[in-house]
Amino acid sequence: MGDVTMPVFFLTTAIPYASSLPHVGNSHDAVLADAIARYRRLRGDDVFFLTGTDEHGLKIQRKAEQEGKTPKQLADEVTSGLKDTWKLLNISNDAFIRTTDPHHVAAVQGIFQKLYDNGDIYKSSYEGWYCTPDESFYTDSQALAGDTPEKRVCPDCSRELERMAEDAYFFRLSKYAPALREHIESHPDFLLPPQRKNEMVNNFLEPGLQDLCVTRSSFNWGIPVPFDPAHVIYVWIDALSNYITALGYNPGGESGELFRKYWPAALHIVGKDVVRFHFIYWPCMLMALGLPLYRTLYGHGFHNTGADKMSKTAGNVYYPAELAKTFGVDGLRYYMLREMPFSGDNTISAENITTRYNQDLANDLGNLLSRTAAMTEKYFGGKLTLGPPDAEMEKARAEAAELFAGNMDALRVQQALAEVFKLVSRCNKYIDESAPWALAKDPSREGELRAVFSTLLRCLHTAAVLLSPVMPAAAAAMLGSLGLGGEYAAWGSLESGPRLCNVTKTAALFPRIMPSQ
Repeated sequence: MGDVTMPVFFLTTAIPYASSLPHVGNSHDAVLADAIARYRRLRGDDVFFLTGTDEHGLKIQRKAEQEGKTPKQLADEVTSGLKDTWKLLNISNDAFIRTTDPHHVAAVQGIFQKLYDNGDIYKSSYEGWYCTPDESFYTDSQALAGDTPEKRVCPDCSRELERMAEDAYFFRLSKYAPALREHIESHPDFLLPPQRKNEMVNNFLEPGLQDLCVTRSSFNWGIPVPFDPAHVIYVWIDALSNYITALGYNPGGESGELFRKYWPAALHIVGKDVVRFHFIYWPCMLMALGLPLYRTLYGHGFHNTGADKMSKTAGNVYYPAELAKTFGVDGLRYYMLREMPFSGDNTISAENITTRYNQDLANDLGNLLSRTAAMTEKYFGGKLTLGPPDAEMEKARAEAAELFAGNMDALRVQQALAEVFKLVSRCNKYIDESAPWALAKDPSREGELRAVFSTLLRCLHTAAVLLSPVMPAAAAAMLGSLGLGGEYAAWGSLESGPRLCNVTKTAALFPRIMPSQ
């Protein structure tokens, strides 16, 4: 296992489906996971952060046919664009897996074979309603009535379903229901936020689990069943297994060093629309493979436009590259995490982003930094050896760091950021209260003046360190403006704080944006 002095922390995103480029809504997994990964590294954990792409299935096959491409060509193009988007958003993943990677294909076939050999997979026939965009089957009772008696629509996305019947292989999901129920009851943090767990238990576990269809024979873009190549292994085994195949899991022998070190996962981050698959299907598969279950699944909400979930089909989409041109990458990252509640959804619009950006970043944080830097240069030539800070402000600073950490540990990123900006607002108020421009006019009050700026610089240093997981470039620029770096970018520097600051005025960190922009 990992070095006992450095706790291991393996976290993942759900892997996006490689049929089209990610918009802001389905970029949330990556930005949220990145902030948590950076925070954990900041706290000294040995982090392994995984993301990737899900590249098989009927939807990709059909779209590729429409565009005159092979499914692999389409997946290559989309995956390349997704990687560019993750690079733009400054995502610090340690690994990127594609379900078309040869090592993943081989491992998935081995997993299927092992489950079959153990009696957990069997062949039968299936008839039901299929949603191609969601890659989900629904029974007659689950499918919703359409606009004509013979039509049905998806209960999740409201698109029209197709009636399908075919021979298929099934995973004995029902066999593991009692063990899953027991695990859920004994591990209260297995799924967060708590209401997601209540939904899953009431809607799926209480009615009883049905065995799960895990192959398809009506299309061929997928991983073939090793002993029956007329069937391809369906998304539940193919895509969900990426979390262990990326670590070198070997179903037929000794697994790789990464798997031995990092599994079980500390955290899976997914959208609430795929919680069911990760909360029910995935742990049952892990049980069948004899593997320990992940620690926590976090099912976050959606970025909506008005009352509707953001979707390319609805035409209500914001793309990261477009928004970053106006708000910058860190401004966009901040908005996505500051506005998303722990347990709910967020309504996104250009107006909302502009308001949050101007209020928090331009007016509060940017103004605090520029005012403090300008006055430090004016009164101290930019160089100040920090002395004792204001006692009340020091208490507020220490409390902000403590509350930030507690909220980040609990995955309450919105609340964590709120604590930082309480401190920022308090600092702006402190400038007005202490009136350093008046103190500077009286040589006998130089000690008070030094205390004011010792306080402000110490608070700005703390704010920069706390914000570094969410706005890494902006935080580095803040520390640079204070003449700090290296050891002062570390969590351990928060308690002692800097002893000397060499402050320089820089261009506005967050230029104010006019609403019409």
